[in-house]
Amino acid sequence: MILSRASWTHRNAPWQEALCTCAVLSILVAAPAFLMILLLDSQLLLPALSILFFSDAMITALLAWAKSGNATFENVTLWDVAGALTMLGCAAAILGEPDQVALLFEQPVGQHSDAAPSDSP
Repeated sequence: MILSRASWTHRNAPWQEALCTCAVLSILVAAPAFLMILLLDSQLLLPALSILFFSDAMITALLAWAKSGNATFENVTLWDVAGALTMLGCAAAILGEPDQVALLFEQPVGQHSDAAPSDSP
């Protein structure tokens, strides 16, 4: 009986590892996103989410690159998850306004004029 349980655990170890990886990545996305929703102004939310998704995609890609074998969960690899997070980051960046990004980094947005500066006071 003990021997059969050991073989079941050994056969299903990659699935359990993939489930653990999925849970960790979910926490890496959900916890900061929840804090952003609570703490940030609504104008700053899309640029902040874009940065979050891009950074999580980078972490996932580094994790996928570091793993010797592909950790798969129902034929979805870590590279697929990194790509999906990148697409979410792109979508949040596209939907956001440039002024919102400037507000996020606390840089004043100035009016840009095409006219040359005049020498007269």
